[in-house]
Parts: sequence; C-alpha cells; structure tokens
Amino acid sequence: MYTVRSLKKEEFPFLREMLYESIYISPNKPPVDELLEKEGIKKYIENWGRQGDAVLLAVDEQNRPAGAIWHRVFSKEDPGYGFVDESIPEIGMAVIKQARGKGAGRALLDTMILSAQKQGYRGLSLSVDPENEPAVKLYEKAGFVKQGVSGTSVTMVRKLKIQ
Repeated sequence: MYTVRSLKKEEFPFLREMLYESIYISPNKPPVDELLEKEGIKKYIENWGRQGDAVLLAVDEQNRPAGAIWHRVFSKEDPGYGFVDESIPEIGMAVIKQARGKGAGRALLDTMILSAQKQGYRGLSLSVDPENEPAVKLYEKAGFVKQGVSGTSVTMVRKLKIQ
C-alpha cells in the first residue's frame, strides 16, 4: 500500500534519481550525472519550483519514497519531448524497481491527474518509449492516447475535465 504526498525540500535528490530512472535507455544507459546534464534532458530538473512545476511522491508504510511523478510546463521555444502546447503540462514518472507492479505508479498517476484537474489544466502530456510496454499499458489504462511520435518516443495525451 502506498500513500501519495507532496515532495519535501530535502527529498529533491530523490526527484533527480527518479528523473534518471524515468529515461528509458536500453542498453548502455549513461551515468546519472552525464545523462541529466545533456541538452534536452537538463531542462526537466533545472530551476525546479517555477510556475507550473508540481511533484508528488509515493511512499510506503515506513514513509520511504517508492516513486515520483512530476509535471512541468514548457514553451514552444524550448519544448519537452512530450510537448503538446504551452497550456498542457508534461509529466514524468518513475518507480523504484522494488515497487514496480505493486500499485505505486497507478496511485501516483491517478493523484496527479486529479491534482492537474483541480489546478485547471485541460490536459497532461508525456513522452514514452514504445519499448517500455509496462509504462505504455499503465498510461493507456489511465486514459492517455497516442498523439504522435517524437524521435524514438511516442507522445501521449490525457484530456482532463476542468473542475
């Protein structure tokens, strides 16, 4: 059983770790510092806390982080891999290996969808490698639909009901 809550300031290194985990590269994934400093990747974490940034953690019964989901709004001039438009935040998500397939990812995704709806967003987007079949299935079950292709990734969008 996992509880979803906001990220505490001192837990920011876990968000960085989860960003690294969220990038599906197989085989020969570069080391964390090398990958997260690449142009096109570092924008997902640098200057965290700006308007449109949100992050949630899934924690176990002992309050240990098991995964994270975040969203960030990008511009047309500097889009993310799953960019749709400037009014739709792009999400990223990762769950530690020990928690995969146990409900942490679904709890994170469901909570972020509700949170984004309450914030007035009309949708969420994401970028996923189609070879990451468990992630694609999770997103499809949560109502995300394929919108297009960007490089080796698929862009998916989930429309939201504004509350």
